[in-house]
Amino acid sequence: MGTSLQPTLYLTVNGDKYEVPAPDVRATLLDTLRERLGLTGAKKGCDRGECGACTVHLDGRRVLSCLTLAVAAQDAEVATVEGLATDGELHPMQWAFHDNDAFQCGFCTPGQLMSAVACVREGHASSPDEIREWMSGNLCRCAAYPQITAAIAKVAGIAETGTGTEGGRS
Repeated sequence: MGTSLQPTLYLTVNGDKYEVPAPDVRATLLDTLRERLGLTGAKKGCDRGECGACTVHLDGRRVLSCLTLAVAAQDAEVATVEGLATDGELHPMQWAFHDNDAFQCGFCTPGQLMSAVACVREGHASSPDEIREWMSGNLCRCAAYPQITAAIAKVAGIAETGTGTEGGRS
């Protein structure tokens, strides 16, 4: 009879270091964040990489944490929505979402925020059309897309016209 060794993950999430006993090397980053670290900002929506609710940053790149193995985050920097605010002050994107009413039920908001921050940082927010294209992997059941686009445009410093608000708010 052999001895079963439980692997340990060493994760850095929002600047904090964690030593996480991993129950299974197949554990996703999403499940590890939510169930092991108690960071429930990233949401489990479709669990198939189709909705974007679980979006986090891995070494500055946006990833779908439901499709990312937790072991892939070892020796990397993970950023979640819980880490956007600094010293109790909301991130400019969080303020823009608030000011533009860019959330309804709020379920998709963490993933939308993480993608929005990345969209601007990656240089993909030069027009409302480009914003919509680069945010297309994040779904919102409440259809707050015009407000989300306006919030990102505000942070990116571009005109908020042409956000496709026909029948909606600008």
